[in-house]
Amino acid sequence: MCQSNALQGPDLHTGKWLQFPQLALRRRLGQLSCMSRPALKLRSWPLTILYYLLPFGALKPLTRVGWRPVSRVALYKSVPTRLLSRAWGRLNQVELPTWLRKPVYSLYIWTFGVNMKEAAVEDLHHYRNLSEFFRRKLKPQARPVCCVHSVISPSDGKILNFGQVKNCEVEQVKGVTYSLESFLGPRISTEDLRFSEVPPGNSFQQQLVTKEGNELYHCVIYLAPGDYHCFHSPTDWRVSHRRHFPGSLMSVNPGVARWIKELFCHNERVVLTGDWKHGFFSLTAVGATNVGSIRIYFDQDLHTNSPRYSKGSYNDFSFISNNNKEGIPMRKGEHLGEFNLGSTIVLIFEAPKDFKFQLKAGQKIRFGEALGSL
Repeated sequence: MCQSNALQGPDLHTGKWLQFPQLALRRRLGQLSCMSRPALKLRSWPLTILYYLLPFGALKPLTRVGWRPVSRVALYKSVPTRLLSRAWGRLNQVELPTWLRKPVYSLYIWTFGVNMKEAAVEDLHHYRNLSEFFRRKLKPQARPVCCVHSVISPSDGKILNFGQVKNCEVEQVKGVTYSLESFLGPRISTEDLRFSEVPPGNSFQQQLVTKEGNELYHCVIYLAPGDYHCFHSPTDWRVSHRRHFPGSLMSVNPGVARWIKELFCHNERVVLTGDWKHGFFSLTAVGATNVGSIRIYFDQDLHTNSPRYSKGSYNDFSFISNNNKEGIPMRKGEHLGEFNLGSTIVLIFEAPKDFKFQLKAGQKIRFGEALGSL
């Protein structure tokens, strides 16, 4: 048991009146420290929330008597984003009355700057629920696919980062990196990808590069809520393997990505791995808050945002079989999958050293526009 020393005799009367609240707080905090860790965390959260919300540092005096607020990152990570995302998904499936559709969608269009002139169906009454509106298709001529460059943008979005992969780390935003191996998971067997054998002593990055003289490159594209939510094949390649990481569904907004280290490694994601004419190629769809559903059109066995999962686990599925030794061939610009709101796509691939990106960090890009070429 924990005990606190009480004031006795004259000390009680000679102490300044301002000291009494501090002594009372110290005694109360001492009682809190005796609690189990979950109970302590539960009791301290209301104070923590008030600490960050109240103006002018109203609760800062508490820190002088030993209380420490839970960090903003820990507080944010404790939010049940997966549960909220499933609830949001069910809400999106609710059919709206015809008279309510136009005002609801018009508010969304105004808030996020959606260009409905590009939509295959411009009539807002056509979309029965929010989910259908989010996954709206575009007119065929709205996104011409670049034929000159070898790699195109798989989606609309904002370029967060791009360049060569160095020291087995990838930048999620400028100055904030994450481990390449944590993001992709252990190297996939050569039986699936038919890559050349690499000495086991080499780094994870070196194991992915299959041809001498090649380098590993990456590109991170953030899809905002107002963007077109489908994604397409960025090049001609062959998908051999799918790895699904259940995980958190924290926001992937660039501001949050600067705030939480290895955010992309914490969030739920689907990694498609294969090869193109220059070697290794991968596309990863990263989930986010309210984006519990990641759909890959040719993968009917994929189910994301399940109620329960084991932290750090992942599920592998090979598209190479006795009947299909080539995997899933994808043509540049072909429909590949979709999100239910906005999220992030990360491309990691090998290419010769003279590969050049045609990009600027922070620029807006649309599906079909050039990312880079040789």
